[in-house]
Amino acid sequence: MYIPSLFAESRAEELHRIICAHPLGMLVTQRAAGLDADHLPFLLDADRGPQGTLLAHVARANPVWQEVRDGDPVLVVFRGAQGYISPNWYPSKPETHRHVPTWNYEVVHAHGHIRVRDDEKFLRGVVGRLTRTHEADQPRPWRMSDAPADYLSDMLAQIVGIEVELTRIEGKRKLSQNRDERDFEGATQALESRGQHDLAQAMLQAKERAVK
Repeated sequence: MYIPSLFAESRAEELHRIICAHPLGMLVTQRAAGLDADHLPFLLDADRGPQGTLLAHVARANPVWQEVRDGDPVLVVFRGAQGYISPNWYPSKPETHRHVPTWNYEVVHAHGHIRVRDDEKFLRGVVGRLTRTHEADQPRPWRMSDAPADYLSDMLAQIVGIEVELTRIEGKRKLSQNRDERDFEGATQALESRGQHDLAQAMLQAKERAVK
């Protein structure tokens, strides 16, 4: 990934935050027929391994778990806040017209080695953690024990676990850090007015870091 120094994000806590806030990752694998990608919700176990470990599961019908070998290198891409930036949002635009459209975004590339985990204990743990994480804000969180035991066993038999031990994580936050103050404010205000609060907030956070 091309990362100009101004947009580089190297803080582990910030990279982990983006992964946890946007857990649907794109798992990129090299298979016999070439490159392929699967989109999976991941859990991050930050304390497992030198860079952390990603946990997920796939449908048993998905050939990925049979076409990769334990230890194969893989890439998982997580995309955070993102959106289009119009040059019309810059107050300086009418003065010079020397602006073009761009796209702001946050992204994390997690590199590691994959391992297939086809055992029920592992799967129950992963599904349980995913459930607790994503049901936490529900008025009455769904629990695995809500489902009949035989039904749950049937569902678990239809999935296969995977884990990715991370060897390198790199991040990029292209969030108008290269704009002067008034153009930056014009862009964030335009995003707020359009309801793109996540991207506006990400830009403000990046700006605060650049000032420190």
